[in-house]
Amino acid sequence: MLDVVYYPVSAILWLWHQIFGSFLDPSGGVAWALAVAFLVFTLRIVLYAPFVRQVRSQRAMQRLQPQIAALKKKHAGDRQGLAVAMQALQKEHGVNPLSSCLPVLLQAPVFLGLLHVLKSFNRTGSPLWMSLQDNAHTPNYVFGAGDVMSFLDAKLLGAPLAASISSTPAQLAAYSGDVTRLDVALVAIPLMIIAAVATHFTARASVARQRSYSDGTPQTAIVNKLVLWVFPLGVLVGGAFLPVAILVYWLSNNAWTLAQQQYVHRAMDREEAIATARAIQIPPRPPAVPPSDNRPQRPKSPKRRPDPPDDGRPATR
Repeated sequence: MLDVVYYPVSAILWLWHQIFGSFLDPSGGVAWALAVAFLVFTLRIVLYAPFVRQVRSQRAMQRLQPQIAALKKKHAGDRQGLAVAMQALQKEHGVNPLSSCLPVLLQAPVFLGLLHVLKSFNRTGSPLWMSLQDNAHTPNYVFGAGDVMSFLDAKLLGAPLAASISSTPAQLAAYSGDVTRLDVALVAIPLMIIAAVATHFTARASVARQRSYSDGTPQTAIVNKLVLWVFPLGVLVGGAFLPVAILVYWLSNNAWTLAQQQYVHRAMDREEAIATARAIQIPPRPPAVPPSDNRPQRPKSPKRRPDPPDDGRPATR
């Protein structure tokens, strides 16, 4: 049923692994980690336009908070009347609250699809800690058997990309090189911490902009606290049960979100500043007039006729 998600995710991951594997070790953790990261970037580029619409809708809704508060006060106790008034207000200003949900709704299947694809690199129906040689002839969606072995052999700084901190000793024993839980933790914990910090700062930037438009409500304050602190904590707790490759996805997604959010908001701030400047009618400045000379002018003396030439004769009166 979800093959419509699994196959595209697998194909994009395969494509980036082929690109990076052409000049890096195909079985190395760097090539696979970059393939996972660029899977994120590909998804976010596709979702860039919906993300911009989401930000515009959020900013418009934040600017409408005073009017929304007035409607709630006017229609107190009348939910149907409030809903009709809210729809009319949103339609008047061209705001669609559902557009803000689209990027999140589209990212969730991709995350679950990648998690399924990575976990499916072992033989279907067999435990993950089986001998890696048992997976040699088991393709995985668009990946061939050789690609499956390449991923299972891939290690990032000594930690298998397919392993997690919660992996059992039997599971870790399936990887070559006597991998221990400490080897996985030394790579996974920094990824979890950085991802949690990126999640926190992404939420902080969003909350700061929300507060700049409205004073907020008690319910909003509770949601903000959840976003600021509970979600990053969830990254730390849940990361222990996720493969290292998924942590790479998580970190890449949060880092991209933080950078994209800053870029889009700054661009929209510039747009709004320009629109505000154009809306203000500034009278044109009068042309510059050269300063006048107020000094008193001396009267001009009449022109004196030139004397006639002297020919030696006495002048007649």
